[in-house]
Amino acid sequence: MNRKAFITNSLAGITLASITPGFMYSKSIQEEPLDHKLVKEFVSAGHKDLNMVKEMLSEYPNLIYSSYDWGNGDFEEAIEGAGHVGHKEIAEYLISQGARVNLFVLTMLGKIELVQPVLETYPKLIFAKGPHGFTLLHHAKVGGQDSFYEYLNEKGLHKTHIKIK
Repeated sequence: MNRKAFITNSLAGITLASITPGFMYSKSIQEEPLDHKLVKEFVSAGHKDLNMVKEMLSEYPNLIYSSYDWGNGDFEEAIEGAGHVGHKEIAEYLISQGARVNLFVLTMLGKIELVQPVLETYPKLIFAKGPHGFTLLHHAKVGGQDSFYEYLNEKGLHKTHIKIK
C-alpha cells in the first residue's frame, strides 16, 4: 500500500470510528417516550389497584420508572402513590420489581432504621415535600408508624402537608 492510500484509508477509518459511537448512542436514546395517558393510568393504579399494577408492568416493564406530572412540577411515581395512601402491599410489590424507593415510602413502610440516619445526616430533609406536598409526618401517620410520628414531631415537623408552590 502506498503512502497516499494509507493516509486516506486511515483518515476514513478514524472518521468512521469517531462517528459510529455517537450515531449508535443517539439512536438508542431516540426511542419513543411512554404514552402520557399510560403513565397517568399506571401512577393512578399505584394508589389503589395491585392487580392493575401487575398487569401493566407485565406489558410495559419500564413503567416502574415513570413519573407523572400532575402540574406545577408535582411529579409522582406509582410507588409514591402507594406511599402517601399507605398501600404497603403495592409499595412492597413495586420494590420487589425494582422501583426506586425514597424516604417517604420507607417511612410509610416503617423502615425507620434506614430513614433516621439520613435525617440525622441531612436534618433539613425532615421538612421535604413528597408528591402533592405530603410530608414525612403524613407518611408516618398513614403507615401506622406512631413512634416515628412522635420523633418527627420532636424534630419540629408538625405539618402533614405543605403546599407545593
